[in-house]
Amino acid sequence: MGINKLIFLVALLFISNSFSQESDPSFDELDPLSPSKAAFFSAVFPGAGQAFNKKYWKIPIVYAAIGTSIYTYDFNQKKYWNYRNAYKSRKAGYSNDEFQNLILDDNRLLDGADFHKKNRDLSMVFIIGFYILNVLDANIDAHLKQYNVNETLTLKPYFDNGTEINIESVGLSLNLNF
Repeated sequence: MGINKLIFLVALLFISNSFSQESDPSFDELDPLSPSKAAFFSAVFPGAGQAFNKKYWKIPIVYAAIGTSIYTYDFNQKKYWNYRNAYKSRKAGYSNDEFQNLILDDNRLLDGADFHKKNRDLSMVFIIGFYILNVLDANIDAHLKQYNVNETLTLKPYFDNGTEINIESVGLSLNLNF
């Protein structure tokens, strides 16, 4: 019984010193679900997909685009209600609105209300567009992270001075090396 305990203790000591194959640090395992995760994060919280992709410089751009659109929506909404309420109060017989010295004609109040209503609606289109663009950017950036980038495919600007007929030309050159 004593020899069995000794063998067990020696085996227990050697277990802690065992090792398996070492992982190659140059190869990073890519998650195939990372594009959908990035899109989900950006859909839930704008800019979170860009943070997930470690493209932190894009986050202020996302917030500037969406924030400016929200600000213009709010500004035009307030102006729309100001013109609309002034028109309604004039139709009710009151003349003490904020536009009494500036706008004398009721049709101009309607024109101002229509102008700000159109701009408000356009701002909503921009809010939705920038939100969708935020989600698409996070998804596409996560997809392109898995793309193999090497020197076999290059896209370069092409400039030709046109030595024969003295005409300059500009273009793009797509090269594929085997």
